[in-house]
Amino acid sequence: MSDAVRVSGLTKTFPGRRGAARVVAVQDVSFSVRKGEALGLVGESGSGKTTVARVLVGLTRPDAGTIAINGRSRERKERGRSARLRRAKEVQMVFQDPYGSLDRRLSVEAALRDVLRRHLPDPAKETVRARIAELMDCVGLSEQHLGSRPHQLSGGQRQRVAIAKTLAVDPAVLVLDEAVSALDVSVQAQILRLLNEIRVDTGVSLVFVTHDLAVVGEVTSEILVMYKGEAVEQGATADVLRRPQHPYTEMLLSSAPGPNWKPERVAELRAAFASTR
Repeated sequence: MSDAVRVSGLTKTFPGRRGAARVVAVQDVSFSVRKGEALGLVGESGSGKTTVARVLVGLTRPDAGTIAINGRSRERKERGRSARLRRAKEVQMVFQDPYGSLDRRLSVEAALRDVLRRHLPDPAKETVRARIAELMDCVGLSEQHLGSRPHQLSGGQRQRVAIAKTLAVDPAVLVLDEAVSALDVSVQAQILRLLNEIRVDTGVSLVFVTHDLAVVGEVTSEILVMYKGEAVEQGATADVLRRPQHPYTEMLLSSAPGPNWKPERVAELRAAFASTR
């Protein structure tokens, strides 16, 4: 199976405050995602995972490294409207806050129609209407939601609409930045099941950015653990979660509340890890 995403030597720095040295957000990170598979990008706040996500979708330009989507390099700046639209179609992003990513003035139908008219080769009214119905069915929403505006929907429904908007352009890769962290646990489970079904049905590849290792275990086959901009552990999700090889990964796993959760053990691991850095 070929790779949908291939990243090599990705590095990104930002200017320091008040003339201080540049801050390294991502340092020499490499990974790949096979077509139709899901990668979990995991780490605490400040680990660099969101910077990687923003670079993937083109919201941030890297200082060094290469990115290829379906074998096509993303380094060159595209010229012309058609080229920019094609590039935008390759990778789409679902953000943490669905309310902030949706236009509050538009109904669900209007939001989807707006995306489709810009990207469909045949934007005829009948074609657009049929595609909207297909997208609503794909994300588990009904026709009755088409007239609703964001404030009239629940958090889970808004996130489903956000996912439908990204799927409207048939992306090769879907980047999800903490896409379920703002939702109730029961709604999280519904969205995770939905994403897994979409991945299987459409063949889209997922890059799931999260701090929650339980979420990663539900939807990904591979995992990349980041700490202060560096990739410290990478492998099959089940293997990494069962037998972590890096002390930082072990600390993250121990920090997740559960039946045998011990705060003192977490503090001990965190102190031990800090002493080695």
